[in-house]
Amino acid sequence: MKMKYIIYLLLIIGIGGLVAYRITSNQQSKQAIKSSAQSKNIPTIEGMVLLPTQFEEDLSLSGTLEANEQIAIRSEVPGLVERINFKEGSKVTKGQLLVKINDIELRARLSKATTAQKLAQENERRAALLLDKQAISQEEYDLASADYFSAKAETELIEAQLQKTSIYAPFAGTIGLRNISVGEYLTSNDVIANLVNTDQLKLTFSIPEKYASRVKIEDVFDFTSSNTQKVYQAKIYAIEPKLDLQTRTLKMRGYTDNEDQTLYPGMFVNIALPLEIITDALMVPSESLIPIQNGKKIFVYNDGKAIEREVQTGARTSNMVRVLSGLKPGDTILTYGVMALENGTPVKLRLKNPS
Repeated sequence: MKMKYIIYLLLIIGIGGLVAYRITSNQQSKQAIKSSAQSKNIPTIEGMVLLPTQFEEDLSLSGTLEANEQIAIRSEVPGLVERINFKEGSKVTKGQLLVKINDIELRARLSKATTAQKLAQENERRAALLLDKQAISQEEYDLASADYFSAKAETELIEAQLQKTSIYAPFAGTIGLRNISVGEYLTSNDVIANLVNTDQLKLTFSIPEKYASRVKIEDVFDFTSSNTQKVYQAKIYAIEPKLDLQTRTLKMRGYTDNEDQTLYPGMFVNIALPLEIITDALMVPSESLIPIQNGKKIFVYNDGKAIEREVQTGARTSNMVRVLSGLKPGDTILTYGVMALENGTPVKLRLKNPS
């Protein structure tokens, strides 16, 4: 009888063990399946190892080209245009005669004034002799002397007006379209033509206040224009001594050679002003940075997880941004597909530049 109970007990124990084994096996199987499914759902994110690199920090600005010298040519004296001595759009040299105004009337006035001056001079000479003999008073001599100097001044005034009837180029350059014709009556308000010197051009631009101490006279910079792919160079030669209070910017001016005449005054240009060369800059792709309330953050790959770090950024290029703090050389950052990540998210890494 006891043997029977022992057999039943053994059977119960065996069945219980089998059931426990099956339950444990099923749980392990479910956990393995779950782990496998989770493993399949882990995203693969591109990343790169941060390495120090040389970076030339440039300040992108816009500016305007101006002629080195530019004037509107006018006549100082009124009169009829007798001769035009230039061709529109041509080069002229310094001192070249451009326009001659009829001076017949002025020459007649000069002849009359010269005669009056000679007479006044002779009267002054005679008055001086009489004064020596005390035949006239000092007052009478002074009147004769004043008449002479007045006549002389009138002669010099007319001679100066005569000189102004010949209009010369004050500097070498290109003369523009003329606005007058031969026989036209000119006044001082009439513009004959514009004279522009474009062999050398000025480039005027402004920089933000925070960069003012990092730019100085003789600094060289590059610029480009919209009508050509050529990169030009200019040199800073003058800086405004005070900031613009409205824009908080500092105005400065450079010059550039224009011997090939491919640049024109009034052109809008893009300037790359070099500020500093950093030999150990940490540069990250702009798409790896995520804006947050107080700045920016970036994800770093650490032990199979995406770990977020707040960073401070500086200058940028078209697709890279310099990180000032928050990262160190050798960190592996996640660069693409990071917008949906959270701190601590498991990820698989695909390096773009394996170290």
